[in-house]
Amino acid sequence: MSTEERVARIDDILTRKQPDLQIFLDNVHNSQNLSTIIRTADAVGVLDIYYATPLNETLRIHKTITQGAHRWTHRHRVNDNDTVKFLQQKKKEGFQVVVTHLEERAVNFREVDYTKPTLIVMGNEKEGVSDEIIAEATDVIVIPMQGMVQSLNVSVATALILYEAQRQRDNAGVYRTPQISLEKRESIKADWVYRDTIARRSKGEIALEFKEELLAFDSFYPKG
Repeated sequence: MSTEERVARIDDILTRKQPDLQIFLDNVHNSQNLSTIIRTADAVGVLDIYYATPLNETLRIHKTITQGAHRWTHRHRVNDNDTVKFLQQKKKEGFQVVVTHLEERAVNFREVDYTKPTLIVMGNEKEGVSDEIIAEATDVIVIPMQGMVQSLNVSVATALILYEAQRQRDNAGVYRTPQISLEKRESIKADWVYRDTIARRSKGEIALEFKEELLAFDSFYPKG
Protein backbone atom coordinates (compact mmCIF):
# COMPACT_ATOMS: atom_id res chain seq x y z
CA MET A 1 0.00 0.00 0.00
CA SER A 2 1.46 3.37 -1.03
CA THR A 3 1.85 6.25 1.40
CA GLU A 4 -1.02 8.11 -0.27
CA GLU A 5 -3.28 5.06 0.06
CA ARG A 6 -2.27 4.67 3.68
CA VAL A 7 -3.18 8.30 4.47
CA ALA A 8 -6.52 7.86 2.69
CA ARG A 9 -7.14 4.73 4.77
CA ILE A 10 -6.45 6.65 7.98
CA ASP A 11 -8.80 9.42 6.85
CA ASP A 12 -11.53 6.84 6.25
CA ILE A 13 -11.00 5.18 9.63
CA LEU A 14 -11.22 8.48 11.47
CA THR A 15 -14.59 9.27 9.89
CA ARG A 16 -15.94 6.11 11.54
CA LYS A 17 -14.27 6.36 14.94
CA GLN A 18 -16.68 6.54 17.89
CA PRO A 19 -15.32 9.02 20.45
CA ASP A 20 -18.39 8.58 22.66
CA LEU A 21 -18.03 4.79 22.92
CA GLN A 22 -15.27 4.20 25.43
CA ILE A 23 -13.88 1.43 27.64
CA PHE A 24 -12.59 1.45 31.19
CA LEU A 25 -10.81 -1.62 32.57
CA ASP A 26 -10.87 -1.69 36.36
CA ASN A 27 -7.59 -2.99 37.81
CA VAL A 28 -6.64 -5.26 34.94
CA HIS A 29 -3.82 -7.67 35.65
CA ASN A 30 -3.19 -9.41 32.36
CA SER A 31 -1.43 -7.45 29.63
CA GLN A 32 -2.47 -10.06 27.05
CA ASN A 33 -6.14 -9.41 27.84
CA LEU A 34 -5.55 -5.68 27.44
CA SER A 35 -3.88 -6.26 24.07
CA THR A 36 -6.76 -8.42 22.89
CA ILE A 37 -9.29 -5.81 23.99
CA ILE A 38 -7.36 -3.09 22.13
CA ARG A 39 -7.59 -5.12 18.93
CA THR A 40 -11.36 -5.61 19.32
CA ALA A 41 -11.89 -1.98 20.29
CA ASP A 42 -10.17 -0.78 17.12
CA ALA A 43 -12.31 -3.16 15.06
CA VAL A 44 -15.54 -1.49 16.22
CA GLY A 45 -14.20 2.07 16.02
CA VAL A 46 -13.39 2.78 19.66
CA LEU A 47 -10.84 5.57 20.01
CA ASP A 48 -10.24 5.84 23.77
CA ILE A 49 -9.41 3.00 26.15
CA TYR A 50 -8.88 3.72 29.84
CA TYR A 51 -7.47 1.36 32.44
CA ALA A 52 -6.28 1.26 36.03
CA THR A 53 -3.79 -1.18 37.55
CA PRO A 54 -3.38 -2.14 41.21
CA LEU A 55 0.14 -0.69 41.46
CA ASN A 56 -0.41 2.07 38.89
CA GLU A 57 1.79 0.26 36.43
CA THR A 58 1.65 0.83 32.69
CA LEU A 59 0.83 -2.52 31.11
CA ARG A 60 2.89 -3.93 28.29
CA ILE A 61 1.38 -4.07 24.80
CA HIS A 62 1.79 -7.38 22.95
CA LYS A 63 2.17 -6.36 19.31
CA THR A 64 1.72 -9.94 18.10
CA ILE A 65 -1.76 -9.81 19.67
CA THR A 66 -2.79 -6.27 18.73
CA GLN A 67 -1.51 -6.68 15.15
CA GLY A 68 -0.96 -2.94 15.04
CA ALA A 69 -4.35 -1.98 16.53
CA HIS A 70 -2.59 -0.17 19.38
CA ARG A 71 -1.47 2.45 16.86
CA TRP A 72 -5.08 3.37 16.01
CA THR A 73 -6.45 3.75 19.54
CA HIS A 74 -5.59 6.02 22.45
CA ARG A 75 -4.72 4.40 25.78
CA HIS A 76 -5.03 6.30 29.05
CA ARG A 77 -3.93 4.95 32.42
CA VAL A 78 -6.08 6.22 35.30
CA ASN A 79 -4.51 6.40 38.75
CA ASP A 80 -6.01 3.64 40.87
CA ASN A 81 -6.94 6.16 43.56
CA ASP A 82 -8.84 8.33 41.08
CA THR A 83 -11.16 5.79 39.45
CA VAL A 84 -14.32 7.05 41.20
CA LYS A 85 -13.54 10.66 40.29
CA PHE A 86 -12.87 9.53 36.73
CA LEU A 87 -16.28 7.85 36.46
CA GLN A 88 -18.03 10.83 38.03
CA GLN A 89 -16.37 13.12 35.50
CA LYS A 90 -17.51 10.88 32.65
CA LYS A 91 -21.08 11.12 33.88
CA LYS A 92 -20.78 14.91 34.03
CA GLU A 93 -19.66 14.76 30.38
CA GLY A 94 -22.91 12.97 29.53
CA PHE A 95 -21.71 9.36 29.44
CA GLN A 96 -23.75 6.49 30.77
CA VAL A 97 -21.52 4.23 32.86
CA VAL A 98 -22.33 0.62 31.97
CA VAL A 99 -20.75 -1.82 34.42
CA THR A 100 -20.56 -5.58 34.02
CA HIS A 101 -21.45 -7.26 37.31
CA LEU A 102 -23.60 -10.18 38.42
CA GLU A 103 -26.26 -8.84 40.78
CA GLU A 104 -30.03 -8.63 41.15
CA ARG A 105 -30.54 -5.36 39.28
CA ALA A 106 -28.34 -6.41 36.34
CA VAL A 107 -30.00 -6.58 32.91
CA ASN A 108 -29.09 -8.46 29.76
CA PHE A 109 -26.27 -6.56 28.06
CA ARG A 110 -28.38 -6.31 24.87
CA GLU A 111 -31.02 -4.21 26.65
CA VAL A 112 -28.80 -1.15 26.99
CA ASP A 113 -28.96 1.61 24.36
CA TYR A 114 -25.34 1.91 23.22
CA THR A 115 -26.12 4.64 20.72
CA LYS A 116 -25.91 7.00 23.69
CA PRO A 117 -22.50 8.20 24.90
CA THR A 118 -21.30 5.11 26.73
CA LEU A 119 -18.40 4.12 28.95
CA ILE A 120 -18.24 0.33 29.24
CA VAL A 121 -16.61 -0.76 32.50
CA MET A 122 -15.09 -4.20 32.72
CA GLY A 123 -13.82 -5.80 35.93
CA ASN A 124 -10.44 -7.39 36.45
CA GLU A 125 -9.72 -11.04 35.87
CA LYS A 126 -9.88 -12.08 39.54
CA GLU A 127 -12.31 -9.99 41.59
CA GLY A 128 -14.41 -8.24 38.95
CA VAL A 129 -15.30 -4.60 39.60
CA SER A 130 -15.01 -2.93 43.00
CA ASP A 131 -18.00 -1.83 45.10
CA GLU A 132 -17.00 1.79 44.57
CA ILE A 133 -17.22 1.32 40.81
CA ILE A 134 -20.61 -0.39 41.03
CA ALA A 135 -21.95 2.53 43.06
CA GLU A 136 -21.21 4.85 40.11
CA ALA A 137 -22.98 2.67 37.52
CA THR A 138 -25.91 4.05 35.59
CA ASP A 139 -26.53 0.54 34.23
CA VAL A 140 -25.38 -2.86 35.44
CA ILE A 141 -25.29 -5.61 32.83
CA VAL A 142 -24.66 -9.33 32.57
CA ILE A 143 -23.99 -11.68 29.70
CA PRO A 144 -26.44 -14.60 29.94
CA MET A 145 -24.74 -17.89 30.83
CA GLN A 146 -26.35 -21.30 30.38
CA GLY A 147 -23.55 -23.49 31.68
CA MET A 148 -21.87 -24.20 34.99
CA VAL A 149 -19.35 -21.37 34.55
CA GLN A 150 -20.74 -17.94 35.49
CA SER A 151 -18.30 -15.70 33.67
CA LEU A 152 -16.32 -15.31 30.47
CA ASN A 153 -12.74 -14.24 29.93
CA VAL A 154 -12.70 -10.44 30.19
CA SER A 155 -11.48 -10.00 26.61
CA VAL A 156 -14.24 -12.27 25.27
CA ALA A 157 -16.90 -10.52 27.34
CA THR A 158 -15.69 -7.11 26.16
CA ALA A 159 -15.86 -8.26 22.54
CA LEU A 160 -19.48 -9.40 22.90
CA ILE A 161 -20.55 -6.10 24.43
CA LEU A 162 -18.63 -4.00 21.92
CA TYR A 163 -20.14 -5.82 18.98
CA GLU A 164 -23.63 -5.31 20.38
CA ALA A 165 -22.79 -1.63 20.59
CA GLN A 166 -21.46 -1.76 17.02
CA ARG A 167 -24.64 -3.46 15.81
CA GLN A 168 -26.88 -0.84 17.39
CA ARG A 169 -24.82 2.07 16.15
CA ASP A 170 -24.58 0.63 12.65
CA ASN A 171 -28.37 0.15 12.53
CA ALA A 172 -28.80 3.75 13.67
CA GLY A 173 -26.48 5.00 10.93
CA VAL A 174 -23.96 6.46 13.37
CA TYR A 175 -20.97 5.17 11.42
CA ARG A 176 -22.12 7.00 8.30
CA THR A 177 -21.57 10.44 9.83
CA PRO A 178 -18.20 11.53 11.24
CA GLN A 179 -18.38 11.81 15.02
CA ILE A 180 -15.09 13.69 15.35
CA SER A 181 -14.67 17.27 14.15
CA LEU A 182 -12.57 17.83 11.03
CA GLU A 183 -10.04 19.86 13.01
CA LYS A 184 -9.53 17.07 15.54
CA ARG A 185 -9.42 14.41 12.82
CA GLU A 186 -6.63 16.32 11.09
CA SER A 187 -4.72 16.59 14.35
CA ILE A 188 -5.03 12.86 15.06
CA LYS A 189 -4.17 12.01 11.47
CA ALA A 190 -0.98 14.07 11.61
CA ASP A 191 0.20 12.15 14.66
CA TRP A 192 -0.84 8.75 13.33
CA VAL A 193 0.68 9.21 9.87
CA TYR A 194 3.95 10.39 11.35
CA ARG A 195 4.25 7.44 13.76
CA ASP A 196 2.97 4.94 11.22
CA THR A 197 5.49 6.05 8.62
CA ILE A 198 8.34 5.79 11.10
CA ALA A 199 7.18 2.32 12.15
CA ARG A 200 6.86 1.10 8.55
CA ARG A 201 10.28 2.46 7.60
CA SER A 202 11.85 0.69 10.58
CA LYS A 203 10.39 -2.57 9.29
CA GLY A 204 11.65 -1.95 5.76
CA GLU A 205 8.12 -1.55 4.41
CA ILE A 206 8.88 1.92 3.00
CA ALA A 207 11.89 2.60 0.81
CA LEU A 208 14.44 5.25 1.70
CA GLU A 209 13.25 7.49 -1.11
CA PHE A 210 10.21 8.32 1.06
CA LYS A 211 12.48 10.22 3.45
CA GLU A 212 11.87 13.54 1.74
CA GLU A 213 8.12 12.91 1.70
CA LEU A 214 8.16 12.20 5.43
CA LEU A 215 10.16 15.33 6.17
CA ALA A 216 7.75 17.39 4.08
CA PHE A 217 4.82 15.92 6.00
CA ASP A 218 6.57 16.67 9.28
CA SER A 219 7.07 20.30 8.32
CA PHE A 220 3.41 20.63 7.28
CA TYR A 221 2.18 18.99 10.51
CA PRO A 222 4.89 19.99 13.02
CA LYS A 223 5.07 17.88 16.16
CA GLY A 224 4.54 19.55 19.54
